[in-house]
Amino acid sequence: MRKHIVAGNWKMNNDLAATAGLITDLKRKVNNGDAEVIIAPTYINLHSAFESLSDSNITVAAQNMHQAKSGAYTGEISADMLKSVGVNTVILGHSERRAYFNEGDELLTEKVNAALENEMRVIFCFGEELEDRKAGNQEKVVESQLKNALFHLDASAWSSIVLAYEPVWAIGTGETASPEQAQDMHAFIRKTVAETYNKEVAENVTILYGGSVKPGNAKEIFGKPDVDGGLIGGASLKADDFFEIVNAFA
Repeated sequence: MRKHIVAGNWKMNNDLAATAGLITDLKRKVNNGDAEVIIAPTYINLHSAFESLSDSNITVAAQNMHQAKSGAYTGEISADMLKSVGVNTVILGHSERRAYFNEGDELLTEKVNAALENEMRVIFCFGEELEDRKAGNQEKVVESQLKNALFHLDASAWSSIVLAYEPVWAIGTGETASPEQAQDMHAFIRKTVAETYNKEVAENVTILYGGSVKPGNAKEIFGKPDVDGGLIGGASLKADDFFEIVNAFA
């Protein structure tokens, strides 16, 4: 049976003190066994976050990682480095990495491979731009992103893959795909995985929705049969809002 997950991507927000304060608030509020709760602070706060949450059921993830084991890659972080501070989950392919740092399918394939080789869990992000949606090409775009970066994997590797569908036009814009639009795409994704692998792989993979999820819409979005949780941006920076989103599964 697939897992419900609510993951907070904190992006480039919160210094050490703000991170510690938010974690303290979350530990008091978030204790929900109906969904795994994940937070992804900035690199410099990963170790302190892991130590602060070692006695809780909240998981710490990284927002990105480099594909190489080591080397002359100034400013980059490897899988080994992440694991050395207790981090075993990494977000890859986020739309902001694709847009601002030109991360394409070929590079993301290398990153996914490196993460899996190091026995890390991958939250793999993908989704269409507004022009793709307006042109009716959203399914083609999503299928291509999945095929190019993930469909070379053996079926057994999918136990370490979490999918995160993020319509780019709904990230940080206040716009949200309707629950019906989210369900339609999630159902298409699951169908595509089933056709490429088998029904068992498709039914067991967790598919998150990422795109302006808020306390007011989380319950309806998460109530759709193929939506298994969310990758939350801005709302994850407020303990009360994030708690309400997590509690949508209660």
